[in-house]
Amino acid sequence: MLQLPTHRATSVALAATAGAAALSFALLAGTSATAAAPPSVSGSPEGAFTRIADFYGAYIDAVYDGDGRTADQLRSAYLSEPLQRELRQWEEANHADGVLRAQNVPLRWKVTSVDSGMGKTNAAVALTWSGTTTTTVHVQADLRTRKITSIGD
Repeated sequence: MLQLPTHRATSVALAATAGAAALSFALLAGTSATAAAPPSVSGSPEGAFTRIADFYGAYIDAVYDGDGRTADQLRSAYLSEPLQRELRQWEEANHADGVLRAQNVPLRWKVTSVDSGMGKTNAAVALTWSGTTTTTVHVQADLRTRKITSIGD
């Protein structure tokens, strides 16, 4: 008895044929047929700069989710004691989150290394609020302890 291919087998065969044709055309045209690389994130627990990026990513997630307990734990783990005290004072005076320097939560963030030296590393944290509205927070961390020691405008 003759069995016809299933719809899935036909779809797979057509997709393979189309892919081979596209690759052949790309090779003849001298272009690349590779797809864009998937996004990736990397870091190291040994680097103070990576710690800044890790902290801001996790902290923003916790605040966005309304998880104050996790946000407090992150502050305790990543921020120096003097900075934690300074932030509490800043927050009382400004009625806003001292880490974010705002009353709301950014929609996106990007941490860029500025420089390192004298036992410190510096980063600029760009916080995007809506559309193209972005503010920048300047952050410093100690290279030895990897704790964040300063957050400022």
